[in-house]
This record gives sequence, C-alpha cells and structure tokens, in this order.
Amino acid sequence: MSEVPGVKPPPLRSLIRAQDRLTFLYAERCVVNRADNAVTITDSRGTVHVPAAALGVLMLGPGSNITFAAISLLAESRSTCIWVGERGVRYYCHGASLAQSTRLLESQAKLVSSERSRVKVARNMYAMRFPDESTDGLTMQQLLGKEGTRVRRAYEKESLRTGVPWSGRSYKVTEFDDADEVNRALSAANTALYGVVHSVIVSLGCSPGLGFVHARNERSFVYDIADLYKVDITIPLAFDLVSAHIEDVSTSARRGIRDRMKDGKFMSRCVHDIRSLLLEMEDEQEDDLEVEDMTTRLWSGASGLVQAGKNYSVEKVSKKAPAHATVEDLSSESEEEFSGFEDSDELESYWKPSGGERYI
Repeated sequence: MSEVPGVKPPPLRSLIRAQDRLTFLYAERCVVNRADNAVTITDSRGTVHVPAAALGVLMLGPGSNITFAAISLLAESRSTCIWVGERGVRYYCHGASLAQSTRLLESQAKLVSSERSRVKVARNMYAMRFPDESTDGLTMQQLLGKEGTRVRRAYEKESLRTGVPWSGRSYKVTEFDDADEVNRALSAANTALYGVVHSVIVSLGCSPGLGFVHARNERSFVYDIADLYKVDITIPLAFDLVSAHIEDVSTSARRGIRDRMKDGKFMSRCVHDIRSLLLEMEDEQEDDLEVEDMTTRLWSGASGLVQAGKNYSVEKVSKKAPAHATVEDLSSESEEEFSGFEDSDELESYWKPSGGERYI
C-alpha cells in the first residue's frame, strides 16, 4: 500500500510547548497560505512568513481568506486559530487544541461541579490579585466587592498618573466607536488579551466555558484568567495610549499588548497560573510537557482506568476462520464450527462472553 499523500504531521513531542510560543498575530484583509512549515500572510504590501509551530494564536479579522493548506498546517502544529470581528473586538470561533491528555479538563470539570471546590478556586484566583491579604473564609459576594474596589482604584490611579479623564467603563459590541478613546483602547487591548488567554486554555485542553467566577458564557474561564492580568497590562496600556494622543488606539492597543508579551514571560505565567489553580490538590511537576501522547483509556468504575482497544470478556477461545467468513458465521453457537480451517486469515482473538454472544 502506498503512503498517505501530503506532508507528514510532526510528532507531538517535537511541538513547542504552549508557554514557549509566540503570543498572537492579528491579520485582516489578506490571504493566508502555506509555504513548507510556515504560514504566509499576503496583502497589498507583500508577504510575511510566520513559523506555525511557534505561534500561539492566529487572529483572523474581516477580509481575511485562509487556504486549506494553511489551516492544515496550523492544526498539525496545534496552533490555535480564532476568527474575530472588526478591530478584533468580537470572537466567533477557534480551532484545535495542543493537549492530548484530558487531565486538566477532568480536574476543571470536577472543581467547577462542587460549590465548595468552586469557591476555593475562586478564592485562589483572588488571592493572586491580593498577595498581601488573606481571602480565606470570604464569601463570593465579599470577593466580588474587593475586586470591584481594586479595579476602580486602578482606573483612578492610571487617570491621575496620565492626566486622562475617566468617567467609568463603557463597552458595547455594537457601539464600539461611540465610546470615548480610553474605553476603545481598553476594549481592543482586552480582546487581544482574551485571544492569548483563550489560546493557552484550549492548548492545555481545558474548557473555555467552565468558569469559576464568570458563568453561563462560552468563554467564562477565559474571562476568569484574563481578569488576573488586566490591572497589570491592559489598563495602564490604554491610559498610556490615550495620553500619547495616538490616532488609532485600537491598532495601537493590539501592538502594545504584543510588545508587552514578546519576551515570552506572559505565556509561561499564564500556563503556570492555570495549572496551579486546577492541579493544586495534585503533585504538579513544572517540567512536565503540556503535549502528552496519551493512549485512550476506559473507565471501569471502582477499578479505575484500564487499557482501551482490548476485549474484557471473561472467556477467550482461539480459533481460525476462512477469509470469506462473515459476522453471521462467527455468531454461530457451535464452538467447533471453525475447527480444522488452515486459512492464513486468522482471527487473533475470538471472544465469547458469558451471555453467549460472540465478538471479534
């Protein structure tokens, strides 16, 4: 048999870990294609080559066309591709995940399904924002109140530092251009931050929708994690851009987020925070590779996980059958039916569970 045509996908172990990748790349009004192991982005100004395996998320805006070859390469490289609206302020959908293990996803689902563990994770999230204060014993209402005070003071502090007037946060997807400059800068910067956080979450195999503070939204967990960094990243950036009298604050906000993340420390920090929140009760090994080539397992109740691809019938009968044998032939109740066959097409295992029904 001839080999499968096309470029052979890279082995999982050769892929770059999520925390070591570039953050994001936004593209609009262009054609995205493939050249060897690079994604090419072509517009009226020329063509740029981007190494697919090193990219965290490709954000495709209006007017962008992407080829099958480019999508295949991004999928093989486990780089997340998301489709966004004008200026990147609206999210539509995303692509594949880097993870092959469901360990983090199972932990996330378990923690979010219990009110006690959910509150505990939420407290740990707020403890990251208040390193000098204890959040033990606080209710969700108290935590939300503390967070509201922290964010309000952050806005007031940046307004005083930069001299940019601040009248409150205002954001509506359908009325983006009607907001003042600082709110437009905040919205654009936050959207870029959401894209990067979203790519890390799905790359690790977690669910973007299972949030601990936010709820009932397809990106609740994205908002949970992104809120850990807004006061340090997007809020100062937005006020800096407006104070510098930048003409296009939306584009400058995306570039500003990129510049603040280009050293790679943010991706590593985000991966570490997610793993520590979801695996706090387990022995976490920081040097473990996020890409795990895991063999599918079967859940057997109290016995735990067992190997898949195996028949667990009690009784095993080794037989030989002719090449023309059908499923109906094999379902016969006579155990001697295939005795004496010497055909080379051999049934490696012929199972007869206690109920009498037989399976190949």
